[in-house]
Amino acid sequence: MPKGVPNKRYTPEFKVKVVETMHKEGLSYREAARQFEVPSDTRIASWERIYLTEGAEGLQVERRGRGSKGRPAKLPPKEEDLLAEVQRLQAENAYLKT
Repeated sequence: MPKGVPNKRYTPEFKVKVVETMHKEGLSYREAARQFEVPSDTRIASWERIYLTEGAEGLQVERRGRGSKGRPAKLPPKEEDLLAEVQRLQAENAYLKT
């Protein structure tokens, strides 16, 4: 792609229309890409995969960029864990006082 030309974004409604038209008319990925002026038939294939697994709502989700591989979010401690920690600390405190 030429430098300085942004990638084209497609609306979720357009994606649903492409996939449903492809299914109704029995179009291949390449034919649908040509008919709807989408530069890549693999993009339509990915839209169809998402449509079939998640439904039309799946095409609403923004999927660009890399997912976060950072530190996982800490889960809040459970009440049983907190009680066990308090008991351990009380026992340790009692031991240290003697």
